[in-house]
Amino acid sequence: MFKLEQRPYPSKFWSIASPLLSLLITVILGMVLFLLLGKDPVKGLLVFFWEPIKTGYALGELMVKAIPLLIIATGLAVCFRSNVWNIGAEGQFVLGAIFASGVALLAEKDTSAWIVVPILLAGILGGMVWASITALLRDRFNTSEILVSLMLVYVAIMLLNYLVYGPWKDPLGYNFPQTKTFEVVTQIPRLFKGSRINIGLFIAFFGSLCLWVFLFKTRAGFALRVGGLAPQAAGYAGFSSSKALWAALLCSGAASGLAGALEVAGPVGQLTPFIPVGYGFAAIIVAFVGRVHPLGMIFSSLLMSMFYIGGELAQSRLGLPKSLTGVFQGLLLFTLLACDVLIAYRIRMSTRTLLKLPQSNQT
Repeated sequence: MFKLEQRPYPSKFWSIASPLLSLLITVILGMVLFLLLGKDPVKGLLVFFWEPIKTGYALGELMVKAIPLLIIATGLAVCFRSNVWNIGAEGQFVLGAIFASGVALLAEKDTSAWIVVPILLAGILGGMVWASITALLRDRFNTSEILVSLMLVYVAIMLLNYLVYGPWKDPLGYNFPQTKTFEVVTQIPRLFKGSRINIGLFIAFFGSLCLWVFLFKTRAGFALRVGGLAPQAAGYAGFSSSKALWAALLCSGAASGLAGALEVAGPVGQLTPFIPVGYGFAAIIVAFVGRVHPLGMIFSSLLMSMFYIGGELAQSRLGLPKSLTGVFQGLLLFTLLACDVLIAYRIRMSTRTLLKLPQSNQT
């Protein structure tokens, strides 16, 4: 018999070891899943964990997937640290892509290459506008930011569909729901020839550095962390909960919108209905697996991008559905939640003592 015994203090060891244990359990469950689907589990694991890194081009594609995940997770970390639960980063990502596309569609062939800067700024603005709706409703009417931000995701997708099926639809696109391909001058500069890695890589790493400085080296970051851990203590210290709410949501919205702008003006090159691929939701897992810390989120974003690429390869090479990506993401999240119990509790063996009743004398 086993029981959970509460620790006097949270375990620092398990706060680091828990994501590693959850990854190991996810791998084991993944092997079982491949066996149930009638596939070789070794080949399945190679598709997910070896194919995305075995060549230089594969590493480049891994980075392309990791860039938006890391940028969005960086913004979400500010929210989660301040106890603001922004679940609608996907909608802010879509609005950033829409705003950036609106600027990109205005560009001509002879437009200056500096048009990239307004495109990125438009994406940031779009994400902030969408996040401000959640902040306003939470601040003025005390609505749940979880429900509001989540519902706004579907509104953003409907707005996207309206634009690509309607006024922004390419008249020369053979009736496909998409805008025209953006001009070359609007494309985000790439770092290497023959690779799709762009300057978003530097932006993502620079954002992680800025997040570390903000959270751990500034008074404003300290105020956000205190507000998240102890709201009453933050109020007693004079920290404004309203300012923290707006700052967290606007920062998160800006990061998500920037990721959307980098996506449409980078690898995609146009606005399509397939822009929302779940990066905003996957970034939540990235943030928690990375312990809402800049360094941890760098590694967890690479892991999550492996799942994206592995799911695509499993579809083409093993004949498995692409939804396998979501299965692995869900397994990682649920096993992480289960393993996190060990941070606050330890497992003890419970022993039961059996009392022997005295036997009655028979006469």
